[in-house]
Amino acid sequence: MPHPIVRFAPSPTGAIHIGNARTALLNFLYAKKHHGTFILRFDDTDVERSREEFAQAIEVDLAWLGIAPAVTLRQSQRLPLYHAAAERLRAGGRLYPCYESAEELDRKRKRQQARGLPPVYDRAALELTAQERARLEAEGRRPHWRFKLDQKIVRWNDLVRGESHIDCASLSDPVLLREDGSYLYTLPSVADDLDLKINLIIRGEDHVTNTAVQHQLFEALAPSGAAAVPAFAHHNLLSSATGEGLSKRSGSLSIGGLRDQGIEPLAVAAAAVLIGSSIALHPIGSLDELVASLDLEQISRTQTRFDPAELAALSARTLHGLSFESVRERLAAHDIAGYKAKPFWLAVRGNLEAFLDVVDWWRIVEGEIAIAEDADSGLDADFLATARAALPEEPWDETVWTAWTKVLKERTGRKGRALFHPLRLALTGRDTGPELAALLPLIGRIKALARLSARAA
Repeated sequence: MPHPIVRFAPSPTGAIHIGNARTALLNFLYAKKHHGTFILRFDDTDVERSREEFAQAIEVDLAWLGIAPAVTLRQSQRLPLYHAAAERLRAGGRLYPCYESAEELDRKRKRQQARGLPPVYDRAALELTAQERARLEAEGRRPHWRFKLDQKIVRWNDLVRGESHIDCASLSDPVLLREDGSYLYTLPSVADDLDLKINLIIRGEDHVTNTAVQHQLFEALAPSGAAAVPAFAHHNLLSSATGEGLSKRSGSLSIGGLRDQGIEPLAVAAAAVLIGSSIALHPIGSLDELVASLDLEQISRTQTRFDPAELAALSARTLHGLSFESVRERLAAHDIAGYKAKPFWLAVRGNLEAFLDVVDWWRIVEGEIAIAEDADSGLDADFLATARAALPEEPWDETVWTAWTKVLKERTGRKGRALFHPLRLALTGRDTGPELAALLPLIGRIKALARLSARAA
């Protein structure tokens, strides 16, 4: 295959969720791995449900995940392309008008099912004469337009599912235009894919049944001699932890919601791409790690349940491994900068559940601390006075903690928790936290003396 040209084509009718992110990431990472092009296309021809604020939110979500489209476009701005495609199909006898109402079509389907027949459209509209069509329109009926399928077996080699086929004789001729002249999903999608030279379509397996119809549309609309049909890869779908499908309208596991919960974008990316594959789910330090491991053939063909609790744990593990350079700007946004910023990050990252926890730890290093009354009552004033007196002079480095506690152990006979816990509580106000060997030099001798004095009084 030449350099891939792929696209992510959401409808801006709601917030994208982790299942949508899975499709976006697979396309983006595949293009990155094979030096291709990733296009973001908003399928917004549904005027009633599409909203600009949803489109903007989707762009924000993708940027948060690290996805940068080479091109962004909207179908609502490309209608002349679709009009031309429809006219070409009409001229070729592949697009024909139908006048049945929704109620009439429903009755037909029920009669077919009652007779044990598949509910496939009977092509009755093809039998209408020009006079009959004129009479129906004089009655106020407006046609919807169907694509006339060749009743053949369409075969393709799916990059995830392997050899695949659909017998088009089992399908109804699909409706491409509604009575009001607006387009359903299928025609604009194929017209765009041809115009943009999309040569690989990576999408969810819920679109497998669309492939045969689109395959025929590609052949009908492609310029003479052009490579008509792109390759397809249909990945498995994600469901909730209870097995329910994900929905943009319900907001289930939305990317914006996960961001608001403090989940790390790299954790979302790792989970979206790796879950349900043969590659173990693990923290990543950059999207490049996912690029290196991406293999469409390794994607499972069974639906995979997605557990938010597992994602939260993965997010914490992701934080624990992030380098200072990767978070420098995020720290600076919370006024954590200067010479202390790097040693501070290295000291506290292993204790973070969410990134914003750094604000509390920075306050402990640089500001005032509070100790709960019940914990305060357990502090031994005499011991803390001894600790204060034994506090070494500066300059300090990570060896000061060991030297200080060695002296205290000799002077007080304390060891283990009896030695370390009251010092941690007096210095940080917390029962647990980062290694004090790393934290104490950041707190500094002046603050340490003041905190020990306050508890020893």
